[in-house]
Amino acid sequence: MKDRVVVTGMGVVAPNANGVREFESALRDGRSGVRRIPLLEELKFGCQVAGVPQETDPIAQDLFSAEERMAMSAGMVFASIAAVEAWRDAGFSRPSAEDDSVDWETGAIIGTGIGGIDVIGRKLVPFTDAGRVRRLGSTCVEQVMASSASAKIAGLFGLGNQVTCNSSACSTGAEAIHLAAERIAAGRATRMLAGAVEGDSHYIWAGFDGMRVLVRNGNDNPAAASRPMSAHAAGFVPAAGAGVLLLEQLESALARGARIHAEILGGHVNCGGQRQGGSMTAPNPDGVRRCIRGALRAAAIEPHQVDAISGHLTATMADPLELRNWARALDRGAAELPPITSTKSLIGHALGAAGAIEAVAAVLMVRERFVHRSLNCEVLHPKIEPYAASVVQRTRKMEQLNIILKAAFGFGDVNSCLVFRHWDA
Repeated sequence: MKDRVVVTGMGVVAPNANGVREFESALRDGRSGVRRIPLLEELKFGCQVAGVPQETDPIAQDLFSAEERMAMSAGMVFASIAAVEAWRDAGFSRPSAEDDSVDWETGAIIGTGIGGIDVIGRKLVPFTDAGRVRRLGSTCVEQVMASSASAKIAGLFGLGNQVTCNSSACSTGAEAIHLAAERIAAGRATRMLAGAVEGDSHYIWAGFDGMRVLVRNGNDNPAAASRPMSAHAAGFVPAAGAGVLLLEQLESALARGARIHAEILGGHVNCGGQRQGGSMTAPNPDGVRRCIRGALRAAAIEPHQVDAISGHLTATMADPLELRNWARALDRGAAELPPITSTKSLIGHALGAAGAIEAVAAVLMVRERFVHRSLNCEVLHPKIEPYAASVVQRTRKMEQLNIILKAAFGFGDVNSCLVFRHWDA
C-alpha cells in the first residue's frame, strides 16, 4: 500500500504577490502582475512586458546574509525565499548555521527550465571572452548550474534525503511535485520540498521573442497583455518566480499536528513522442489526454469527480486544442466541462516555474473552495465559445469543490498532471 501524501507547507514568489497570503488575495481579486520592462524596449524586443516579482531584495536581506546573497543568482533567491516560507508554514524552524545535524528523512526536488542563464549572460560569457577568467570568482559555478536552487535549499535546512533538480521545459514544476509525491508514497522519504523556479532575465526571454511566440501587441497595456482563451490571444507573456510545496507523509503530518492544506491524490507524467501532430513545440493530443487519464487512474478517481481545472493555457493557438483535450479526457461534452481557469492570465508564463506557482494557486483554490477568474478573455476564441459556461470570468465560490486538476505541458511534447483534493479532517 502506498503512503498517502499531503501538503503541509506552501511558499511563493510571483509577479503579482510575494507570500501565500498576498498571493491568495491577488488570485481572488484578479490582480495582474504583468508590467512594462524598459530594458526590453531598449533591446528592441517585440514583447516589452513581463511578469517579474517585485520587492524581493528586502525579503532576501531579511532571510540571508550578505555573503549568502553574493553567491546566489536571481533564481536561487526566488526559490530560497519560497522554500523558507513553505518550511515555516509547515511548522518547522530554520536551523542555525551552527547546527550540524542532517535531516535524513527530508529532501528537495526543485526544477528549472532555463537555470542560471542570467549569470551566464551577464558574467560568465563576457568575462571569459574578455580573457578575465580569474575574475569570475569562486561562486560562478554554483550560480549557473541547473541544480543551484535545490542545492542551496538543501544547505538551508540540512536536508539529507534525495536532493535534485529536474528540467522538462514548461512541465518542470508540476513534474517536480509529482516526482516528490511518488518518492514519499513509495516510503523513501517522509517529507519533500517540491517545486520550481525561473529567474527574470532578458537572456531567458530573448529566444522566445525571436521565435515570435511572445505577445507583441500588449506593450501599451501590460495588464491586458496576457490573454489565454481569448479571441485576441497573440502569444504569451514571459514571467519569473518560484513556487514550493512541502509534501509530507500523512501519518507524519497527523502525528505532529500539522496543518494540512490539501491531499495530493496522484499524478502522471508522459511524452507524446513528437508524433501524431506533436513536435518539439506542439503537443500530441493523445499524449495530453493519456496524461490526464493517467493522473485520474493514479488518484483512483473517475472523470465525473473532477470539480475544477487549472489549465496550462498560455494565450497561444494551443488553447482551443487544450480545452478540447480536457473535454475528451474527462468524457465531458463542451457544456459539461468543469470550471477552468488560467493563472497565466494574471502573472504571465513563468516557463519552468509555471506549474509550481500554479500548483500553489490550485492548492489555495481547493483549500478555500473558490476558482479565480481568468483575465482578458471577455471575447473568447471562436473554438472555445462552446465551453463558455466553463471559462471562469469572475472569481467563483464553489462550496462543493473537492477535486482540482493542475496540468502543465511543455516544449518537447512533455506533459504532467496533478490531482489535489480538499482536506477535511
